[in-house]
Amino acid sequence: MQQLAEMGSEQTKKTLVNHGAREPFYGVKVGDLKKLVKPVKKDQELALSLYESGVSDAMYLAGLTVDPKTITREQLQSWVRGAYWYLLSEYTVASMAAESPYARELAMEWIRSPEEMIAACGWSTYANYLSITPDEQLGIDEIRSLLHEVRDRIHEEQNRVRYTMNGFLISAAAYVKELHEEAIAIAEAVGKVHVNVGNTACKVPLATAYISKMAGMGKIGMKRKTCIC
Repeated sequence: MQQLAEMGSEQTKKTLVNHGAREPFYGVKVGDLKKLVKPVKKDQELALSLYESGVSDAMYLAGLTVDPKTITREQLQSWVRGAYWYLLSEYTVASMAAESPYARELAMEWIRSPEEMIAACGWSTYANYLSITPDEQLGIDEIRSLLHEVRDRIHEEQNRVRYTMNGFLISAAAYVKELHEEAIAIAEAVGKVHVNVGNTACKVPLATAYISKMAGMGKIGMKRKTCIC
């Protein structure tokens, strides 16, 4: 924690506040956090305690270092409840959950949550799960049903839920060959998704354009080795 405090800066804090971070946190750049991954990975209990600290920088570092194969369902439930802004919910917890043995069941549970950050985490977890799981291990009918939900409800959902539903749509088109064409049709029907990104330069990717770009690079159906980053 002392190292993290020394690595933080006021300028980075100001930037992260614009994105939704709040105290306590030190303002450490993600690239600098990654420099601490190797030593922290040697101590699983240390990694877990970093998340429990409630300090955003430490929580993000924990997500880069905890072993997703040994983390428990109860710990993931605790993590999602503590993920108070999107960097933690949509990236730290979602990527960790996606590589855990509880990926699909927790994604489906969280998607149904009335709490914005938890629901957003659910959609992001499932999107990440699609990116690393062989198609033959996926429930195609369930994914298709979720795609239909995206088509019918995305524009009426809570702010960050809209963002992650859009990400799920892109992920289904990019990583699940059987659903590629259907996902493209839904992306065309959905069109532009509007998300309030606050005082930041962030943009919501247009699903049709993003999918087309991946297709042009020959990446449709190519799975990732990991979604933790």
